[in-house]
Amino acid sequence: MNPAEIAAELARLDLPSMPAPLPGRCIDDHTHVDSTADRSGLDAELNLAAAAAVGVDRLVQVGCDLDASRWAVRFAADHEQVAAAVAIHPNDAARLAAAAGVDGLDDGIDRIAELAVAHERVRAVGETGLDYFRTRDEAGRAVQRRAFARHVRIAHDTGRTLVIHDRDAHADVLRVLDEQGWPERTVLHCFSGDADFARAALAGGAGRRDVWLSFGGAVTFKPNTALREALAVTPPDRLLVETDAPYLTPVPLRGRPNAPYLLPVTVRFVAGARGVDVDDEQALGRFCDRLTANTLAAYGPWGARAGRGA
Repeated sequence: MNPAEIAAELARLDLPSMPAPLPGRCIDDHTHVDSTADRSGLDAELNLAAAAAVGVDRLVQVGCDLDASRWAVRFAADHEQVAAAVAIHPNDAARLAAAAGVDGLDDGIDRIAELAVAHERVRAVGETGLDYFRTRDEAGRAVQRRAFARHVRIAHDTGRTLVIHDRDAHADVLRVLDEQGWPERTVLHCFSGDADFARAALAGGAGRRDVWLSFGGAVTFKPNTALREALAVTPPDRLLVETDAPYLTPVPLRGRPNAPYLLPVTVRFVAGARGVDVDDEQALGRFCDRLTANTLAAYGPWGARAGRGA
């Protein structure tokens, strides 16, 4: 599809129009193409075409339960610009244990371990972690910690990158990682902590362990001053940018469905917050190159452009 045809389809779906293309290529390191289709009607092929039209030429499709993880593997296998992450989300882990017992949860995680090595474009175990915002009872939180620990071990065993969901559980996330040992590569997706937590998370990867902080649309929300302070202390080579689509649409589009083609809005915001002149295409292009290099370091090369290192 050409850009005019893509724009017409987006308008037909009453979705935000495409932002100006980036002057470099970027990768959306965390998105949910299946959930985006369910929420907004933006089907997978149009999703990829719209993203590519604005400079987002690759993405990481993230599973949150068994069905979504299986879909992520199939989607990545069929599309060279897609890498997959597989896991049982912490809130889903608590619900699964409540419905099927701990044995049922353990069986589900066993299936995740199989999916983690099902295809070479499955690059990550995630999103896993802890969510104390939606799961408030201690029994459910204990189940989350158990599931998180098992996912960490799968990342160790398979050599896959660990992708962490952390909401209101910073201290326990670090504690589980310290107990299990940090994998070689860890991404804190949709980073939600302050500058002190950013430093603590990055320090956890001291030595031969690599840690990246991934920032989504929430960093653009006016109340999130602490999150922007965390962004400011993140080293240039530890920084990733994501959509978490269809969620967390950046300002000024907040409240409308998100998608990878809107990643340039967040990229420009993050670049500006870090002192890049976003009106200078060469400077912004160099920033895009840095983000791409970081994402490839976190997940490994894939896609049509991977062989050229860009």
